[in-house]
Amino acid sequence: MIERLVAFSVQRRWLVILVVAALTVASAGLAAHLFRINTDVERLIDKDVPWRQDEIAYEKAFPQRTNTIVAVIDGKTPELAEEAAAGLAKALAGHKDLIETVYRPDGGPFYDKNGFLLMSQEQLTKTTEQLVQQQGLLGPLAADPTLRGIMRVLGLGAKGIKSGDAKLEDLEGPMTRIDETVQTVLAGKPARMSWQLLLSGGKAEGTELRKFVMIQPVLDYNALQPGAEATALLRKVAADLKIAPEHDLRMRLTGPVAVADDEFATLADDALLNNAVTVGAIVLFLWLALRSAPLVVAVMITTFSGLIVTAALGLVMVGELNPISVAFAALFVGLGIDFGIQFAVRYRADRFEQPDLPSAIRAAARGVGWSLTLAAVSLLAGFFAFLPTAFRGVSELGLIAGVGMIIAYLFSLTLLPALIAVFKPAGEKQAVETTWMAGVDHWIIEHRKWVLIGVGLITVAGIPFLFKLPFDSNPMHLRSPKVESIATYLDLIKDPETSPNLIDVIAPSVDAVPALAAKLRALPSVARVIDINTFVPPDQDAKLATIQDTAQLLGPALNPARKPPPPSDADVVKAIKDTVGALRGIGGGDASGAKAAASLATTLDKLAAAPPATREAATVALTTDLKALIARLGGLLNPQKITLDNLPPRLKAEWIATDGRARIEVHPTGDANDNEVLRNFAKEVQSVAPRATGAPVATTSSSYTILGAFVQAAVTALVLIFIILSVALRKPWDVAMTLGPLVLATLWTLMALYLVGMPLNFANIIAMPLMLAVGVAFHIYYVIAWRAGVVDMLASSLTRAIFFSALTTGTAFGSLVLSSHPGTASMGKLLALSLFFTLVAAFFVVPAFLGPPPKRKDEERPNEVSSSPSAKVVRASEPAAVK
Repeated sequence: MIERLVAFSVQRRWLVILVVAALTVASAGLAAHLFRINTDVERLIDKDVPWRQDEIAYEKAFPQRTNTIVAVIDGKTPELAEEAAAGLAKALAGHKDLIETVYRPDGGPFYDKNGFLLMSQEQLTKTTEQLVQQQGLLGPLAADPTLRGIMRVLGLGAKGIKSGDAKLEDLEGPMTRIDETVQTVLAGKPARMSWQLLLSGGKAEGTELRKFVMIQPVLDYNALQPGAEATALLRKVAADLKIAPEHDLRMRLTGPVAVADDEFATLADDALLNNAVTVGAIVLFLWLALRSAPLVVAVMITTFSGLIVTAALGLVMVGELNPISVAFAALFVGLGIDFGIQFAVRYRADRFEQPDLPSAIRAAARGVGWSLTLAAVSLLAGFFAFLPTAFRGVSELGLIAGVGMIIAYLFSLTLLPALIAVFKPAGEKQAVETTWMAGVDHWIIEHRKWVLIGVGLITVAGIPFLFKLPFDSNPMHLRSPKVESIATYLDLIKDPETSPNLIDVIAPSVDAVPALAAKLRALPSVARVIDINTFVPPDQDAKLATIQDTAQLLGPALNPARKPPPPSDADVVKAIKDTVGALRGIGGGDASGAKAAASLATTLDKLAAAPPATREAATVALTTDLKALIARLGGLLNPQKITLDNLPPRLKAEWIATDGRARIEVHPTGDANDNEVLRNFAKEVQSVAPRATGAPVATTSSSYTILGAFVQAAVTALVLIFIILSVALRKPWDVAMTLGPLVLATLWTLMALYLVGMPLNFANIIAMPLMLAVGVAFHIYYVIAWRAGVVDMLASSLTRAIFFSALTTGTAFGSLVLSSHPGTASMGKLLALSLFFTLVAAFFVVPAFLGPPPKRKDEERPNEVSSSPSAKVVRASEPAAVK
């Protein structure tokens, strides 16, 4: 039947070419019309998996917390960071077309008014005591928040030191900061002094220098980067607001959307290089295998025509591609081109023996038709084994790749023979054999016992490595730490207060929160727990009393009844000169405080002599944050008791769902980027709250889901392939000889991973079934040829075909090593290792397993007779088909 199909394709070559051309053009148009890539990584796992159901339930309860971009703003001072975050949030709120929601989790009017109430009692007492101690400084500054007022306070301080009422070291910090700020102004550079840092002794507590803006963008999942437009808007707004290093600010983006976009951008950056290397290397290896430009062109046309048709069929079947199923193209090129190489190399071998081109093509069909069919069916079973798994990303890849194998098989037996007949490549002047390899064949057969013993010893010795091979389930380890989103994530994870690796627990109601939160706090792996009650502290009465006492002391100072009129430039100059005189009185000596006073006096002398515009700039630099501080203190010292009812709606929505359920946020102890830490953290929290969700839970649970999917698919594939081969070959020993070396090659690959220090991960594990498929095809070719009586297997044209097929396959997959994306590169490395051991098994282990071919007089069939009448056994270049 196969020979008749090939013969028909040769006889009706132009009809076949026109039909396939029309099909290819139609498929190209259909693929272009239907082409969609849904980059939503959550779709990669079946939604019916229990832990995914928990995620979906959480997302429905708190939709505003999903698919977010996190803008991380770092400022040189707390005031700069706060202003930048507030300005960015306000500006983005007006772009409803690209931004759904904007939220500040660490700032805004609520915190400006109730910040003291949200402190612990210990923190509040310490802060209020510091403020009371600064009363003598804050009063005069509140009355006259100008450069004149600052100079007068400095002058009074200097006089107090001289009279012994104050200490020089207490004024050293303020003098140094004012000196630095004024020197910057005199240099003509932008300057701004932080009064918050000045009053706290130059130390910023917690995240005062880092602020966050949570943005939920409108996503376009048809684009490779769904959040690209929103991200571009965000960066433009930040640039307009001068959130940039030259203004002592830095904005970085992270969060699920930014991470996904950066990941696909990294892949896209390497696509041109990878494709160029792949295509160039494939053409080179095809030339080395076929030594004929017409044959190379015929195989390339067949391969890429089949790729286009497969793409169209794939889009019709699945509707849209996903980040994993899009790899069907590399699979098709890597595996589908094998069929073309097998047929074309066999054609070359038969062309040397046959008198004309049509006869050689028909002989090639007889020679490789059955082995191609068996390989295609086995590949189909291997890929379709992924269909019932919960790993949707790979199941869709298996569906498309499986159908692609059918297309590649049919095109190799129709389009390729037709193209060969049209191109009419020149005949072969010599046999397509590697005769010097016959010696290796003979050595393996003569020493097969020792070869098998060596194989057994190596395998047994390496078995302990299999139990030590780690599986890295952390998806962040597969991403490039050089891209902004991942670098920012890794920076945030160092601080327990900002680590994104947290778990969310949903309580059935607000009333149920305290008891559940208490259980969570008692867990050893839990560092802290945040819930709605964190914003409605139970000890408010005591805190309000402390704040009121402080307000009574500071109130008159912060709100003076009389304020002097704004100063003229002459008033400012006079105040500066008076301050210089006072500073010079304490500026003698070697003490650091005295040196600071002397330096500041010199700087202020220059400021007094400078143009009025320079003093205006100094006024702005020194008083901008002073006025903001006094205003903010006024709000903080007049809080209102917080209740659930008067919480801001946006804040309340972050913790209480519309149906009354309440969210509890749980943070881990230890290194939040360590797999074992996250695994234990997730396990402990789930022991209290089984339906908890979040990154640690997803990381742990997805590893079980994905590993389970691969185990399920591997077992299914092996069973299906065993059944197929048993039916086709009808001899259990031959089936064992086909699959046994393949299992050995897989074990060796895993052992080698341990030795080179590369763990399995979500990315490179996908390479294992791919190379199993390649290995099955290679081993089937050898077993079929062995059953046909082929001797000197390594010297045959079959080995030439397998070798160059492996090189093209390895090129298609191995080019991934060039990727700057760590996950993709690890897949390429594993593919390269696996291909190496697959070839070792095929070239050396399989011949040793098989031994000498069976005698032809016992097992040959009518269609197995050599095309060479004088041959006593089937020659190496003439492996006939077994049907």
